[in-house]
Amino acid sequence: MNSAARIEAFLEMMSAERGAAENTLSSYRRDLEDASSEIDGGLAGAAAADIRAYLDDIAARGFAATSQARKLSAIRQFFKFLYAEGLRGDDPTGTLDSPKKGRPLPKTMSEADTARLIDRAALEAGDAALGNSEWLASLRLHALVEVLYATGLRVSELVGLPVTVAQRDDRFFMVRGKGDKERMVPLSAKARTAMKSWLAARAKVPAFADSPFLFPAASDSGCLSRQVFARDLKGLAARAGIASAKISPHVLRHAFASHLLQNGADLRAVQQLLGHADISTTQIYTHVLEERLVRLVNDHHPLAD
Repeated sequence: MNSAARIEAFLEMMSAERGAAENTLSSYRRDLEDASSEIDGGLAGAAAADIRAYLDDIAARGFAATSQARKLSAIRQFFKFLYAEGLRGDDPTGTLDSPKKGRPLPKTMSEADTARLIDRAALEAGDAALGNSEWLASLRLHALVEVLYATGLRVSELVGLPVTVAQRDDRFFMVRGKGDKERMVPLSAKARTAMKSWLAARAKVPAFADSPFLFPAASDSGCLSRQVFARDLKGLAARAGIASAKISPHVLRHAFASHLLQNGADLRAVQQLLGHADISTTQIYTHVLEERLVRLVNDHHPLAD
């Protein structure tokens, strides 16, 4: 049985025994036939070195790591089938490592754009010409943006803050995050002032007066939804002259972390502030540290250009 026949037998098994969808079968066929055409003697008789050379070749051809991993997965499944059916006495993919998928850098904002966004929120919160409902919404949005950038909270943590955070007027407060773990986060003077203004306006709304949430809403959860905040934030960005597609609550959280690191903060400290259980999660920001180190050497090394 040649490689083409064995690929057909594998695809028949995937269809009959595993109920693979037509699109899945077509994808397997493309990947296996491509590998078989590139490997001398076909895929079915390939050794580990042949498959490794094929993977190196498709990487050199510019295939993304995700595409390389998908092709290797199809090849692995194929050889598992051949081994299980007694058509091969070994599995040459057993010693092959999956291609490393590069972790995408987090989207963030420059310090200048962040300042422009917050300044716009403050301007709108102080606009006496707004109607009562628009003014309330602008005060709430200003408080949300100031607190998010000051603390780096997750959006779910932010919208679910208890009202006591604003009532105490402390420079720090405790937040309960993922895994029910508590951590301490800082509050800037500007964030505390924005919260106080919102708190005073909130107290005049009967529907909000008894809510335990700082940002209450008529929803099942009792607090402002993440979706509403994300929508309002994009609108604010557009009014500030910033492309709304580039803005989300998570982007502001990334800006908090990136700007701290750019200005000398320690990676471990940022890990604690973000509530990351593992330092490896925080290491998505190492590009910021690398840029800072290059700048440090270029600015201060006596032999730097």
